[in-house]
Amino acid sequence: MTDAAPAPIPAFDAPEPETVSEAAAETPPAPPAAVDMAALLAARLCHDFISPASAIVSGLDLLEDPTAQDMREEAMSLIATSAKKLADLLQFSRVAFGASSQTEVFDVRALESLAKGVFAHVRAEMDWKIEPESLGRGPARALLNMAQIGAAALPMGGIAKIRAVQTDGQVVISIESEGTRPRLKPEVLAGLRGEPFGEGLSGQWIQGAYLHEMIKNAGGRLAVEVTETAVTLAATIPA
Repeated sequence: MTDAAPAPIPAFDAPEPETVSEAAAETPPAPPAAVDMAALLAARLCHDFISPASAIVSGLDLLEDPTAQDMREEAMSLIATSAKKLADLLQFSRVAFGASSQTEVFDVRALESLAKGVFAHVRAEMDWKIEPESLGRGPARALLNMAQIGAAALPMGGIAKIRAVQTDGQVVISIESEGTRPRLKPEVLAGLRGEPFGEGLSGQWIQGAYLHEMIKNAGGRLAVEVTETAVTLAATIPA
C-alpha cells in the first residue's frame, strides 16, 4: 500500500469513432452469443498457454538429444523460464477469466501478485497504486483485464500506471500506459466498444469484448483514449 492517492477516473470528452468508446452507449451493438464468447475465450487462452508449453517441450527435446548435450544449460534455462511464464499465465487467467473457486472478495495484494506475473514477461513496467484493501469479484476481474490490456499497449516498453479508488459504492479504475509508440490494435478497440468482431485477430478482440460485456452487465461504464503518448483505460463498476 502507498500513501499516494490514486488518480480519479479521467473525464474524457465525447467519444470519437477512432479513439474513445463507452460501454454504456445508448444503442450498443448486439453482444455475441455466450457460447461464441466462451469458445473465443477458450481459443485465446489456449493460444496464450501453447507458446510457453511448446517451449518447455522443445527444451526437453534438447535435453534428450545426444547430439545437443552442449546446449544443456540453454535447454534448462528455456524450460525454467517457460514454466514460470506458463504458471504465471494460468494463475492470472484463473481469476481474470474464471470463477477462481467460490471466492467473492480478493485481497489487493494477491491481485498485485497476479498482475506482476503478467508484467514479468513483457517489456512494460507496472506502477501499482490501489486504494482499497480488497475488491469484489467483478472489480477484480475488470482490474486484471484492464492491466493486461494496458501492458499489451506498450510493445516497445514503458510504464502502466494502475490506479483504483472506491467511493459511493463504486470502484473507479484507471490504467494509463505511457511509453514509446503506445497502441491498441483495431480489433482490441472494437471489442472495448462492444462492436462485433470484424477483421483482424479474434484472440485480440475477445478480451476487449469480454471486458466490455462484464462491466456493462454489472451496471458500469468503460472508456478508452488513445493518443501519441499514452493509452488510457478507465472504468467505473459497482463495488
